[in-house]
Amino acid sequence: MRALLIEDTLTSATLVSHQLRKIGIDPIVARDGEKGIELFKQEHPDVVLLDIIMPGMDGFEVARRIRQLETAGEWTPIIFLTARTSDADLEKGIAVGGDDYLIKPVSETVLAAKVRAMQRIAQMRYSLLVLTRKLDEANQELTRLSSLDGLTAIANRRQFDETLLREWRRGSRQGRPLALLLADVDLFKQFNDGYGHQVGDECLKAVARTLTSVLRRPADLVARYGGEEFAVVLPDTDITGALLVAEGMRSAVENLGITHRFASSTGYVTISIGAAAVIPGRGDSKSADLLKAADDALYQAKQGGRNRIAASAVGVSP
Repeated sequence: MRALLIEDTLTSATLVSHQLRKIGIDPIVARDGEKGIELFKQEHPDVVLLDIIMPGMDGFEVARRIRQLETAGEWTPIIFLTARTSDADLEKGIAVGGDDYLIKPVSETVLAAKVRAMQRIAQMRYSLLVLTRKLDEANQELTRLSSLDGLTAIANRRQFDETLLREWRRGSRQGRPLALLLADVDLFKQFNDGYGHQVGDECLKAVARTLTSVLRRPADLVARYGGEEFAVVLPDTDITGALLVAEGMRSAVENLGITHRFASSTGYVTISIGAAAVIPGRGDSKSADLLKAADDALYQAKQGGRNRIAASAVGVSP
């Protein structure tokens, strides 16, 4: 443990330094306030012992500046060692950032007890800070996990709903288009029943990775909408752009070449995609119209023979 002793009187500095060494504490001595602040920044002591009456900058100002140097979460105990005995001085010492106020001369026993007490407080405070950081990290991880689908590790339905609402509001404020894709794995029930649930799960994971890989912008989102269905939110995207993304996704999944002997048309796993886009109007509830339009388009793609994309008009006004 190291203590920064800021004391202009040589006799007092020598005596306190001797007392500190006897209790196993290494003293760092400064003879004025400016030097004390400089050493504080350089040495990062465990405790500061500070006189009040010094030439130039007094101890009150030194304590004030030390507290200003500390960043959020940092705290170094400051103990005033002074011959000034008034209640007003004690009150001011605590007000400017001091943690204790001892009257000179201070016995070795009292000094050791006070320093050890401050050390325990500092250790407890550090432990609480570490625990708080761990709790914050755990809460952040829980929040992250709560927004992910457990199987595919992409965004889940909750995250999709929050993102769609957020982007709807942003598009409404800025007058920018918002597109939505709904994708469904073709004949997935037959695939799942024929190959087994474990193979079906691996298929969904591969489709999720592939859909995500097609996207290029951080704001775009692929989410598992439910079962074998996926939703894609595309901010700042009109219907032309949405159809380009949709075709890229459809083609990418087909090119995976996952065998599907129950799909007579291709022999491989494919997806159908419905697309819709609109410049959002006022009212959060109208986002449901965009969702319905994409769902209608998905139905059209399915009815048209699967492994294709389709677009549907949105029944909302800007």
